[in-house]
Order: sequence, then C-alpha cells, then structure tokens
Amino acid sequence: MKAHEQGFDVVVQSEDSWGKVPNDSAKDDDNPKGIFSLSKAACDFMEDNRGRPFFVYLSHYAIHAALQSRNSSLEKFKSKEINEPHPSPLYLANTYDMDEGVGVVMNKLKELGLEENTLVVFTSDNGGTQAAVQDPLRGNKGSYYEGGIREPFIIRWPSVTKPGSHCDVPVISQDLFPTFVAAADVTVPSGKLLDGEGLLPLLRGEKTLKREAIFWHFPGYLSEPVLRGRARDVRGGFRSCPVSVIRKGDWKFHLFLEEWLLDGGYEKLSTNNAVELYNLKEDLGEYHDLSDANTDKRDELLGDLLAWHKSVAAPIPTEPNPKYAPGAKADTKGNKGKRKAATL
Repeated sequence: MKAHEQGFDVVVQSEDSWGKVPNDSAKDDDNPKGIFSLSKAACDFMEDNRGRPFFVYLSHYAIHAALQSRNSSLEKFKSKEINEPHPSPLYLANTYDMDEGVGVVMNKLKELGLEENTLVVFTSDNGGTQAAVQDPLRGNKGSYYEGGIREPFIIRWPSVTKPGSHCDVPVISQDLFPTFVAAADVTVPSGKLLDGEGLLPLLRGEKTLKREAIFWHFPGYLSEPVLRGRARDVRGGFRSCPVSVIRKGDWKFHLFLEEWLLDGGYEKLSTNNAVELYNLKEDLGEYHDLSDANTDKRDELLGDLLAWHKSVAAPIPTEPNPKYAPGAKADTKGNKGKRKAATL
C-alpha cells in the first residue's frame, strides 16, 4: 500500500532517496539521501498547519544503504583518526548529515513557537547492521536478539516531560499510536482494540505501565546471518527463522517455531533447541540460556506466549514444507524451500 493510501493528506518523497548515485558524484551534494529536502517539506507542512493540531511522520532514508553524505561532511570524518571496529567515515558522515536534518526540523518548531507543546519522537525501525558496533548486544537488524530489536528512542515534549529524564520501562513501536491518540485527547471508539499501550504515564514521570509483557512474532525467514546469531540459523544462512518472543520484566524468552512444531514441542524441550531464556538485567548480551536452569520461569513465559498467540490469532506455521529436501543447502537469495521449516 502506498503512503497516500494510508490516511496521509500530504506525501513527499525525495528523488534518488535510496542513494543509488555514488557518493563521488556531484549530484545532490547538498541533499544526500534527500535529507534536507525531506526536512524542508516537513517544515513547510508545519508552517502551513501551525494554527491547528498536525501530525508529521518524517521517515528519512538515511542512514540506510547505499550511503551518501555531503562532500564537506565526508572530509570532516576523513580527517579524523578512526580505529576499527568503528564505522567508516562515510557512515559517520551520513549520520552527521541526518542529525543536522533533524536539527532543521527542531529549529523550525522553535521558530514557529510550537516546541513547548509539540510531542517529538525520534526512533528507528530496527537495530544496527553489521556495519554498526553494538557490543555487547547479540545479533543485528533482522534478529530478535537485543542487537536486532533494541533501538534509539527519544521523546521531547517540554510542557509534559522533564528534560534530561530517563526511563527504563520497555516499550515497543506499537505504543506510539495509542500515545498519540491519548496526547490528542481523542476518544477511541467503543470496542476498538489498539495494539500497544499509551506512554503518557511514563512521559509524566510514572514508573510503570498496566501491561506485564510485550511480544514479537515473526513466522518467516530472513536471509544473511547476523553477528553471534543462533548457530542453527547461521548454518542455514539466516538472520532469523520463525520465532516468537516475550519480554516480561527483566526476563526474555524466545520460542523457535520450527523446533517447537517439528521436534517434539514441550515434551522435548530439554533437547529440541526450541526455547531460550535470558535475564537481561544480568545478561544483556543473551549469552547464557537459562531455560534448563530455571524451568519455572521458562514454563511461565511459554504459557504467557502461547496464550498471547491465541488471543491475537497469531499466524503459526502448521504444515511440513512440501519443498523440504533433507541435506540440501538453503538458497539464501529468496528460495527458502529447502529448509526443514513448516509453512504458513
């Protein structure tokens, strides 16, 4: 579905926004990845609508590959001593330019006199790539270890949220919509169930939300292994195979659906590699699986996760893959048919 078909009144895209033009080209030297044209479009919209409530969704293409930057920014980082494993000068320059684009928008809010009562959220849609240093986190973009799902999340709302404050309560991107609904004082229609939970209590300084857990569900496959990924997936060339995850307090539990459905389920948990359990407070890198050592917590989270599956009618692979060929090498360029997987 295209952006203009999802309820937006105005949609602006940037020419060559994916950065297919090599960085050594003179084209768009002042507008790499469309950063500044997109930021200007957001500013123009805010100015046109300054007299009424508005919503701006500014989704930069930076710093997604292929990387681009202004030549002046690239020279700035070329001149610095950068030791491995830090990102390349171009990666840093592209990030620097995106940061400046964000500053353009923030300065516009101040110019319009709107900064005190405007809720601004800065976040990302996934963890870093293999080019980003994330130690001690395991995995990266596309994985459900913390390296794949832990993201920057910054909120600025001066009239409500104390500047410089910090919150450790886990949240998820599905919380944004109910947060915006609550901030706008909009009444949710009766019987309408929203994914996520509004974050206004946290923004006002409270320390808890009503829910006990958050969930992720990915019943598919992604190619290309991740850093310190799961051994069975890495051997097949995958970032992630079908998996569901629950985070409850300091505990995080992974349920790998291939092994769960095909290799004996609960009765074989000690041998089928279907579950992993971590205490993130003590083991943020998810290196020490406690599923055998703490079976009570394992079973509690497994029960919570299976109940959540049922409550949201989560799509679960249920039938053997008809293209499965024992011993065949997986094609990681799109044909996942030779994996052991069950299919949707």
